[in-house]
Amino acid sequence: MSAAVKISFGSLAAPKGGAYVVFVGADMKPAAAVTAEAGDLEPLIRAAAKAANFKGAQRTALDILAPAGLDASRLLVVGVAPGKDNAPLDFVMLGGFVFGKTAGATKVEVAFEAPAGSWDGAAAADFALGLRMRGYKFDKYKTKKKENDDENGAAPDFVVGSGHAQAARAAAHERFAVAEGVEIARDLVNEPPNVLFPTEFADRAKALEKLGVEVAALDEKEMAKLGMNALLGVGRGSARDSRLVTLRWNGARAKRGKPIVVVGKGVCFDSGGLSIKPAAGMEDMKGDMGGAACVAGLLHALAARKAKVNVVGVVGLVENMPDGDAIRPGDILTSMSGQTIEIINTDAEGRLVLSDALWYAQETFKPRLMIDLATLTGAIMIALGNEYAGLFANNDELAQRIVAAGEATGEKVWRMPLGQPYDKLIDSKIADMKNTGGRHGGSITAAQFLQRFVKDTPWAHLDVAGVAMGSPSSDINPSWGSGWGVRLLNRLIADSYED
Repeated sequence: MSAAVKISFGSLAAPKGGAYVVFVGADMKPAAAVTAEAGDLEPLIRAAAKAANFKGAQRTALDILAPAGLDASRLLVVGVAPGKDNAPLDFVMLGGFVFGKTAGATKVEVAFEAPAGSWDGAAAADFALGLRMRGYKFDKYKTKKKENDDENGAAPDFVVGSGHAQAARAAAHERFAVAEGVEIARDLVNEPPNVLFPTEFADRAKALEKLGVEVAALDEKEMAKLGMNALLGVGRGSARDSRLVTLRWNGARAKRGKPIVVVGKGVCFDSGGLSIKPAAGMEDMKGDMGGAACVAGLLHALAARKAKVNVVGVVGLVENMPDGDAIRPGDILTSMSGQTIEIINTDAEGRLVLSDALWYAQETFKPRLMIDLATLTGAIMIALGNEYAGLFANNDELAQRIVAAGEATGEKVWRMPLGQPYDKLIDSKIADMKNTGGRHGGSITAAQFLQRFVKDTPWAHLDVAGVAMGSPSSDINPSWGSGWGVRLLNRLIADSYED
């Protein structure tokens, strides 16, 4: 990926040659503190606003080039007037929006002051988080980069001027730790499958050790001894070895306290196996490890900000390929739990990986709660599109907390049903269960399958197929790989489970 956007905090000051950003409401008046430093900008803004029919609404901007009487290459006037719903301003999205309007600038000075009222240091830090997330680019494989091209050019340096600069710097430390986690997750999803395969993913996870995360990996022989035949079955057709990686962060005061366990599906490439996928769009299946990518990014975020909580990440890493040794429709696999699985479709492979990973996580770590993330079904995209992840849970309190964290971060989830009528659809006549229940309710029957490998542990399953890769670009996500889930789970843990 490209280098992180350079962001610093300082006191409010007049511009010094770069692009200058100010905020206005419907009355076109910048904050009094801005006027005191930069002079009376209101007449200039009013004249330009009238010509451009600019009303100061949120997500709108007025770009004034070479503004008269101001030592700035351009004056970017950003609207923050409340909408009809009077919803609070989302400063993370505001930062991303401002970044998107600064194409071509080499230096941007932001007068981060509310037109009326006050924005504190936390708001400035959130704004900076939005700048950084929007500034992400995955361009390491581009050999010819055009410096003046909007897509590939260098990001500007940002100076965020605020009356709360010291508080903003302190708050930004945690925000940027989370941003780093998002960037790691995006990188992993964006990497091509000939570069990022199971053992390479496992090697990259080792980088978390420098932050104090304990990293361990089980190879195929070790998994075979544990009876992980479902996970190993998926990887049988690949020339690449499978791995199961654990990432352990002990940040709570009680180091031996029961951890939160987060499990990620890590199918580094999914051809569908013998039930092979259509050729069109198969290249996107490099992103079928979006759940595992989120787990790695989350553990980085927690460790980098020294979160006071014990969390274990478990990622099952495989490649699903057709081969003479690949599993077949009609095969029966015995999972680590001892339950048997009739294979109906080898493209329903993620649930096989998770079945052993979930069981191993419970047996090994005795978690207080468990959450899994997986790009599991196309059916969830039919149900929810690319705006929400599907949430399934056996515990109402956990589900409610995840929903709240999703609303707070904008990484939204929609709770879907679980129940006995759906569970019957995966009963097999010759084994304990089938690995697919047919077309109807596909994301639900996949969740029902996973629930058979969950004991009494509070558990939630997030089907992120529509949001982890190929989701619509936004003010804070220009990337195909979104890093979805890092901010959501970090917020969940911060709000509900830290000491």
